[in-house]
Amino acid sequence: MDLKAEIQSHLTSAMKGGDRVTVDTLRLLLSAIHNDEIKERRELTGDEIQRAITTLCKQHSEAIELFRKGNRDDLVQKEEAELRVLQGFLPEPLTDAQLKLAVISAIEQSGAKGLQDVGKVMKHVMPKVTGRSDGKRVNQLVRELLSH
Repeated sequence: MDLKAEIQSHLTSAMKGGDRVTVDTLRLLLSAIHNDEIKERRELTGDEIQRAITTLCKQHSEAIELFRKGNRDDLVQKEEAELRVLQGFLPEPLTDAQLKLAVISAIEQSGAKGLQDVGKVMKHVMPKVTGRSDGKRVNQLVRELLSH
């Protein structure tokens, strides 16, 4: 079953089960996918759907941070619940060791020598880790390894 069909199946189950948070979250996700499909004028691939999910996860994480600063615990809990639903459709995140191996491999493949080559390394490593690791985390590790 493709990812979009899986999301729709989970939506149907959540509607039958009366799970409001999951229903609202999956409707938002399907709406984002639909908008991207309109923009692209075609059906999205599984990777593109994962990118949409990752984008929504990032938005929820930023909202959680802002709500914490504003002492809005009720909204923090709501956003965290929605984030957990979205993360259920992403592949297992990479461990620090796995990410480091991927970055080291990308540095070797690209022939990077220093910080001026961060872009080259990112171009090699991001397709391998998209959806499994945050871009900021990857960039920080690439800079760390290239500066040694």
